[in-house]
Amino acid sequence: MFTRMFGKPKQEANALTTLDKLNETLEMLEKKEKVLQKKASAEVGKAKEFTRSKNKRAAIQCLKRKRLYEQQIEQLGNFQLRVHDQMILLEGAKATTETVDALRSGAAAMKAMQKATNIDDVDKTMDEVNEQTENMKQIQEALATPIGAASDFDEDELEAELEELEGAELEDQLLQPATMAPAAPIQRSAAGKQPARATPQKRTAEEDELEALQAEMAL
Repeated sequence: MFTRMFGKPKQEANALTTLDKLNETLEMLEKKEKVLQKKASAEVGKAKEFTRSKNKRAAIQCLKRKRLYEQQIEQLGNFQLRVHDQMILLEGAKATTETVDALRSGAAAMKAMQKATNIDDVDKTMDEVNEQTENMKQIQEALATPIGAASDFDEDELEAELEELEGAELEDQLLQPATMAPAAPIQRSAAGKQPARATPQKRTAEEDELEALQAEMAL
């Protein structure tokens, strides 16, 4: 029902016009009510004056007119309540219609976006992303592999080269002259006597052979 009333811009403008007219009517009723209240108060004043002058008939006529004014005031009050009710209903209907229109626009926009990106397109895109990621990993692994792996070398050649290095190291050691350990300094005791000389250590047969071999090679 609200959509039929306010679904289009023209109908919404009509609703605003109606609200403005109701506001004007309410202001007019309030003004009339104030005028009638003043007239009723004036009749009360006249009735008092006629009472002082002992004119009872005229005083009663004033009170009757006051009652008529009061009835009109009560009627205007009822009119104002009806106008207020109509304004509240109309404003509530307008707010409801605007809310429904906003929700309808949101649903249409969501439907359009879902139509532009359906689930099949999403699955296809994810498959492409995963494929490209896997290809990139393979490329990176290929670039990280060193040129010429260790398994490409011949183990026998490596062992032969190691033996040559060991033989050269042993030859360098044999060519070096034998170094004598420095004699320990002689320390005097507190009484001024020289301590006994340390007994020279006995040379081993291997040390003698190594020294003779070095002497021959020196020649």
